[in-house]
Amino acid sequence: MIVVTGATGNIGRPLTQALAETGREVTAVSRHTAAVPEGVRHVTADLAEPGSLKPALAGAKALFLLLSGDLHATGANPADIIGEAADSGVRRVVLLSTLGVVTRPSGRTRIAMRALEDTLRESGLEWAVLRPGGFASNALWWADSIRAQQVVAAPFGDIGVPVIDPADIAAVAAACLLDDRYTGGAYELTGPEVITPRQQTEAIAAALGSPLRFHELTRDEARTAMAQSMPTELADDTLDILGSPSPAELRVSPDVQRVLGRAPRPFADWATRNVAAFR
Repeated sequence: MIVVTGATGNIGRPLTQALAETGREVTAVSRHTAAVPEGVRHVTADLAEPGSLKPALAGAKALFLLLSGDLHATGANPADIIGEAADSGVRRVVLLSTLGVVTRPSGRTRIAMRALEDTLRESGLEWAVLRPGGFASNALWWADSIRAQQVVAAPFGDIGVPVIDPADIAAVAAACLLDDRYTGGAYELTGPEVITPRQQTEAIAAALGSPLRFHELTRDEARTAMAQSMPTELADDTLDILGSPSPAELRVSPDVQRVLGRAPRPFADWATRNVAAFR
């Protein structure tokens, strides 16, 4: 059996579907009750409390671990999840990390994630680490303004990074969970090309079949808006990357091609598949 945490999100949902289609037993884990593919078991658990995962891990041989905000929940010790997995008989863990552990290793979030990577490597379990850069699905932040005003408001309109389709992250995760060839590796996951917010706006407009206006925010305006839904430290950190990406953050990685045997999907493909969110 394979356990997928974060199973209702942009990565976990397609990963759960892909694994179920192989005929494997799959357990989908999320904080709240949710619909899952037919034949998939669903278990509610809070990863900030590793003991709550015990029912999900019973009988499992592999685990996809996506922590999100649970990495910094009050009193949380994500390393305990690795211990719970090992104690439950799990043999393989695929961890969703971040490219930032390589490109900007001094930030609080990246220090904690790198420590978790190290715990996994030293656990004695089979492992793989996925390090994606920016997500194509972050464009969903613009959905409300597109629907209401046909406007995308974002900073740094002409500065881009090679954002990755979450479905490609899910596909690489599935390969690492199912194929022994991909254990013991850390995979940097990016899209096929650098794309700017202005270019993303054009791709969404093309998918909609109607024009959109791009409005460039100042950094302060963007920081104020982002701070409403994330800690100020994280907002500043994100803006540093978006406004001044390093050469490593601009690099198009070959790892998706190496694992999947195909190029990563372009942003326009993501926009077409998710166009309903913007209507």
